[in-house]
Amino acid sequence: MPAAHLDSLQSHYDVVVIGSGLAGMTGANRLARLGHRVLLLEHHSQLGGLATSFRRPGGHIFDVSLHGFPQGMVKSCRKYWSPAVAASIRQIHDIRFDNPDFKLQTTFDRADFTRLLTEHFRAPAEHVAAFFAHLRDMNYYDRDTRTIRDLFDEFFPARPDIHRLLLEPIAYANGSTLDDPAIAYGIVFSNFMNAGVFTFQGGTDVFIGRLTDELRASGVEIGRRCLVEKILFESGPDGRPQARGVRVKSLRDGGERDIACGAVFSNAGVKNTVLRLAGEANVPAAFAADAHAVRVNNSSAQVYIGVRAGESLPRSGDLLFTSEASPFSSDELVDFHTTSRTFSIYYPETRPQLAAPRYAVVASLNQRWEDWAALDDADYARHKARLVEEALSGLEKHIPGSRAKTDWAEAATPRTVGRYTRHWEGTSFGTKFEGLRVSLELPEHVPGLFHAGSVGIIMSGWLGALNYGVIVAAKTDAYLRSSASGAV
Repeated sequence: MPAAHLDSLQSHYDVVVIGSGLAGMTGANRLARLGHRVLLLEHHSQLGGLATSFRRPGGHIFDVSLHGFPQGMVKSCRKYWSPAVAASIRQIHDIRFDNPDFKLQTTFDRADFTRLLTEHFRAPAEHVAAFFAHLRDMNYYDRDTRTIRDLFDEFFPARPDIHRLLLEPIAYANGSTLDDPAIAYGIVFSNFMNAGVFTFQGGTDVFIGRLTDELRASGVEIGRRCLVEKILFESGPDGRPQARGVRVKSLRDGGERDIACGAVFSNAGVKNTVLRLAGEANVPAAFAADAHAVRVNNSSAQVYIGVRAGESLPRSGDLLFTSEASPFSSDELVDFHTTSRTFSIYYPETRPQLAAPRYAVVASLNQRWEDWAALDDADYARHKARLVEEALSGLEKHIPGSRAKTDWAEAATPRTVGRYTRHWEGTSFGTKFEGLRVSLELPEHVPGLFHAGSVGIIMSGWLGALNYGVIVAAKTDAYLRSSASGAV
């Protein structure tokens, strides 16, 4: 379907899905396979949200951000997408840390972390065993009120070096801080500890391409460069506003059109969904206040480093967590001038489908939206150039000679994230923990409107977003099959 031709769209669908992050794509696929007529609308020219890639002159292909997920992604992709998608998921074996507190290499699973904690950090074996047993038994419904800091202090008191080992990689994955809920950290960390970190062989361009093919095979209609400006409502049987359509604008020709539907499935971010797309006039005042109170996680910046064709890099690990800060601090990790960054090194086996071997590096930093939002053009350009220079210098320390092999480098900032994803305050990691309740309860307060996306730390990252899309698709399906929805 040509994205600019809004007149090619049908006038009514069972479901309109807003946004094509992994939750939106998975939700659309599930609903179509359940027999519903589904329209997926994405304002960008590419699908995938932050799980996407882009190309640059010189044959460079870059994945947008740090991509690593637990082994559970294999099962979820096999079950909810296809065996072929699942078969391309591979483990990352070489993860390294280099900071003033320690230098080490790990496979990032429970067995190796147990070895590191007991042998390298000299933590009592019984404390380590008790820590992992405690994480295994943590449950969202226990309503544990402790923070991550409290959890660490219980098992490893006065050990900021161990706290760094346990939290720093998760902070890069979903924005966790020492003051976030322990329950959210425990579940996510345990998922990784099952079998380590995995990624998609072929790159996100191949991954999203395969998901897009699956969507089309399932009968999902896809509109790119189609911006949903607002959700449309009708008065429901009980007098409450009921989501029954969307207003869409083509970002190619500026045309607009209203599309009716039985339900709206939003992957647009929970604050965007409630406060902007639905609008407070259509939401109970108390629930709108809850949505306002939801805090978003921090954002990130990336530096994309392209290695010249024909050049190579020595094996230096797949993920390299580096920092000059001591001790570890959640505040330093997001500081405007942080020295903490992760290098994701892409070797030729990442994209074996390319005709010639290629190398690339993506440096990722956690950042605050407010440090970047108000910069004027000159300062913005200067600080982007600073990010590039600091990343190249940092990489050179770990891979001597890498700078001379580089022929492309550019930076993305929280403003870049906001531009391409429209996330609230350019967040890379969705909302804090309280966002999960608002997301889950949305259909109770606004009939016909469902949300799935990165909310809380549990429903974040590739695996969390995909599984949340499945959960919300089931709820949307039940609603559509009820007499209240009016679906056809």
